Amino acid sequence: MTDYRIKGETGEWEVVIGLEVHAQVTSNAKLFSGAATAFGAEPNTQVSLVDAAMPGMLPVINGECVKQAVRTGLALGAVINRWSRFDRKNYFYADLPQGYQISQFQHPIVGEGEIHIDLGEGRTKTVGLERIHLEQDAGKSMHDQSPRYSYVDLNRSGVALMEIVSRPDMRSPEEAGAYVKKLRSILRYVGSCDGNMEEGSMRADVNVSVRRPGDDLGTRCEVKNVNSVRFVQAAIEYEAQRQVEIIEGGGTIVQETRLFDPGRMETRSLRSKEDAHDYRYFPDPDLLPLVFDDAFVEALRAELPELPDAKLARYVRDLGISDYNASVLTAEKEAADWFERMLALSAAKQGKPLTEVARAASNWVISDLFGALNALGKDVVDSPISPEHAATLLALIGDGTLSGRLGKDVFQIMLETGDDPEKIVEERGLKQVSDTGALDAAIADVLAKNADKVAEYKGGKEALFGFFVGQTMKATGGKANPKVVNELLKAALAG
Repeated sequence: MTDYRIKGETGEWEVVIGLEVHAQVTSNAKLFSGAATAFGAEPNTQVSLVDAAMPGMLPVINGECVKQAVRTGLALGAVINRWSRFDRKNYFYADLPQGYQISQFQHPIVGEGEIHIDLGEGRTKTVGLERIHLEQDAGKSMHDQSPRYSYVDLNRSGVALMEIVSRPDMRSPEEAGAYVKKLRSILRYVGSCDGNMEEGSMRADVNVSVRRPGDDLGTRCEVKNVNSVRFVQAAIEYEAQRQVEIIEGGGTIVQETRLFDPGRMETRSLRSKEDAHDYRYFPDPDLLPLVFDDAFVEALRAELPELPDAKLARYVRDLGISDYNASVLTAEKEAADWFERMLALSAAKQGKPLTEVARAASNWVISDLFGALNALGKDVVDSPISPEHAATLLALIGDGTLSGRLGKDVFQIMLETGDDPEKIVEERGLKQVSDTGALDAAIADVLAKNADKVAEYKGGKEALFGFFVGQTMKATGGKANPKVVNELLKAALAG
């Protein structure tokens, strides 16, 4: 557990955090209509009569959205409720044409589960999940299109969301950040949400309260629609500090909904916090309850991919990769897929089992490839180097065709051109020289030009050996095989 405390004027305060993450369900159609869900379409071009709440239009459940929610619950080790129900959550807003949102209140599709988060340096924590329920998104009000009017885009109206509600188990911004990252990773592995926070397909409502360590829970405030891990952490830091200052100043915390301003990195009041009774929930009369049998749930369980925790454990146990390397490689599904493809090709090209090449391959991917991609501002999916070309490069280094230094030179050219390393080596004459005849001649020339140092070496100054190696490498343009150079030099100096 992270020991995070806010030091106020009257003592220390503990922060209590719970998150409600809204994740857009991956599907080609909305939750209750056949309208498209693609991001970036022109306003009001993906709106059916159901989404626009035209009179007499009835919702029809999208079965794929239901399956995605169940898959997500299974991946999180949560209870799958065999009976669940949709309710109407009543409130008025311009971008909610029905005047209510179809959601799930008392009977959600998924019950309790948990997420295991890694906090580094061997620290871990389990965060409880309270529920996952399905609901439809509202539209979007646009206030910056005109100086006189607000406009409404209903493209998002009716898009399927999973609201993933945690227990108030987190106690620091670090834990909340790790929770969001891990949840996003699992959703992307399952394929139930693309996790793109910048596009709004995953966003978090952050519930924050403060208390004296060991006291009862304090009054919480909810910070709505935070769309990055960094902003989640910043919102918690600001909001917790604000609450401590109010309490220590003799005030009381009012339960309310707040917004996070990323420009000022602060929260501000939006409205008083509604309770469930304010929404006048009641069962939606147009939708039957969802009823699952065991066969339906088990069929979806069988479809689940290998999840990040299981993959990490396999990398460490079966491939001998370090815990750190395994955690980096499995954090994102795309990175793990890229690595596994490259690893299989590397083993095949080098004629070795996976276990013999895995450690070196993982080091290269994390240090060389990820370091270079980070400097270029690219993800592995945008890498100019394919898994096939990376495997070829490691094979060329492994069989002595390239020295370590030449390998780095070829790697840089690959980053710039995306070319096959074998083509680069052939066209630029970058093969490592292992021909003993050519190296004998180069060594003889170096020793002849440095007869005085040869005498010193033979007189006991053995540290000069490195000088002769360096001169030989220089004479061959860095292409000489260092191992062969060492062997030939020892023999020549011993003569």
